[in-house]
Amino acid sequence: MGLSKTIIFHQWFDVYGNLVGLLAAHPIKPLVSLHHLDMEANYIFPNTKDKVAALKRFRRPMKMDSAGLMQQSICYDKNRNWTVSVSWGYVVQIFRGTFLAMDMELPGRTFVDWHHKTDNTAFSFNTRPNNMHKCQIPFVYYISTATISAATEYLLHKTPLQNCEWQMPTPSQIEIVDVYKTPNPYLWYKPPRRNCCRILPTTKRRTIVIDVGECKEDEIIALR
Repeated sequence: MGLSKTIIFHQWFDVYGNLVGLLAAHPIKPLVSLHHLDMEANYIFPNTKDKVAALKRFRRPMKMDSAGLMQQSICYDKNRNWTVSVSWGYVVQIFRGTFLAMDMELPGRTFVDWHHKTDNTAFSFNTRPNNMHKCQIPFVYYISTATISAATEYLLHKTPLQNCEWQMPTPSQIEIVDVYKTPNPYLWYKPPRRNCCRILPTTKRRTIVIDVGECKEDEIIALR
């Protein structure tokens, strides 16, 4: 594994390995820079031909809403009992079951620290373990395209499926996540608050559609 340095506003983290757990739980702060990605083994995005190609995926969402890049929103599909985490412009994760927002805000330990430690004492910030029950392993969707109409599309990163005995719909039936977001250039002039996301009805097969935006009055997390 190679060293990757991530600077999140005034916080500076030196970590090795797969950054998805850290970046998918981005705090309510602008992403300033990513350093030493030339040594990062996972290229941020899987299955890309090189690190430059991986970074180019960020160009369109950055132009659409640079302040909102990687900002995390959390919502729930009440009908299917899923928890959805949207790191806008980067990745969407769908979990079976209901997870508290306070747990989803913790970075999953897909990475290790400077000394290659993986336990919960290795970092100066709280994390959640990556060795979850096989039914709680998230289905991960990486950004594929972004358009000027504030629409972003995320495609399922296919990995070997674990047999899950839980009697509930499986996110494996979802191959595409469409996320719509209206940029708000004045958001950072308001008190810091995480955006809300809302799961929308759709007739598209194997697709889930999500709206991300400023929370409405008295809205914390919207349920479908």
